[in-house]
Amino acid sequence: MPSETFGPDYAFLNKEKILSFAEIRKVVEAFANCGGKKVRLTGGEPLLRPNVPDLIQDLRTVEGIEEIALTTNGLLLTKHATGLKAAGLDRVTLSLDALEDATFRKMSGKEIPVEKVLDGIRSAEDAQLIVKVNSVIIRGINDHQVLPLAEYFRGTRHILRFIEYMDVGNCNQWSRNNVYPAKEILADVQSRYEVEAIEANYVGEVASSYRYLDGQGEFGMIASVTQPFCQDCNRARLSADGKLFTCLFASTGENLRDILRKNGDIHHFLEGIWRSRKDRYSELRSGMKAEKVEMSYIGG
Repeated sequence: MPSETFGPDYAFLNKEKILSFAEIRKVVEAFANCGGKKVRLTGGEPLLRPNVPDLIQDLRTVEGIEEIALTTNGLLLTKHATGLKAAGLDRVTLSLDALEDATFRKMSGKEIPVEKVLDGIRSAEDAQLIVKVNSVIIRGINDHQVLPLAEYFRGTRHILRFIEYMDVGNCNQWSRNNVYPAKEILADVQSRYEVEAIEANYVGEVASSYRYLDGQGEFGMIASVTQPFCQDCNRARLSADGKLFTCLFASTGENLRDILRKNGDIHHFLEGIWRSRKDRYSELRSGMKAEKVEMSYIGG
C-alpha cells in the first residue's frame, strides 16, 4: 500500500462498513454450495485485523471447504504462526522479492530488513504450516536475485514461485519493458541446475511447476503476462467491504454487503455472477486502458 496515499492521516473504513466475521462466513458457505473448496485470507495485511484465528476456526467448520490459506508480508508471523495453525490454517504465502537487503527494502518501499520476513518463514515452519514464497521479478531491479532465491529454497519444504511483473492497480508505473518473462527466469535457474516440468495438479492452477532432477525440491512460475490463463481461472475475490470481484484486474465489483444485510439470496446471486462473467484482461491486456482496482484492496 503506497505510503504517499495511505499515510498517517488516511481515513480508513469505519468498522460498520466492513464485513463482520459472521457475514464472511455466510459468503463462504454460499461459495461452498456453488462448489468452492479453498479460502484464502489476504489483504492488505490480514494479520492486522484483530482475532483472525477466530475467523479461521469458524471457516474450518464450513462443509465443503478443504483448505484455508493466508497471504501475509510475514512481519507478524513470529507472533501469530502457532495460533493460526491451532485455529486450523493449512498454509501461508509470503512475499519475498529479494534476499539482498538493499534490494528488498527498495522493492518493499519500507525500511524493514529482509531478515524479518525470513524470521516469519521460520516461525511458520516451526508451527508446521505449509509455506509458499512469492517473488515478483522486475527487469533491472531484482532479476539478479533469481538464482540466489532458487538456491535459498532448494532442499527445503517451501515452494518458491517466481511471478512476472504485472500491471495490477494503477500506481506501480508498470511497463511491459520491465517484465522479466518466465522463459528468462527458467533459463537463469537452468544455467546452474537441471530441472523438468511437472504436470498441473488441477485445472486452474496458476503456477507452472518444475522439479530439480537432483531431488532437491521444486519451484513454480506464474506467467500471466506472457502466458495468460484466463480460460482456466477459477478464483473470485471478496473485498473487506463486501464487493465481489471476478478478476484481479477488474474495475468494479458486485455489492454483496447490501444483499447480506437485507437477508437476500447470496447463493443464487453468486451463481448468476459467476456464470455470466467474461473477464479476460490478461489475454486482452494491450487493448485495455480502464482503471483497475488496487491490489491492496482485493489481494493477489
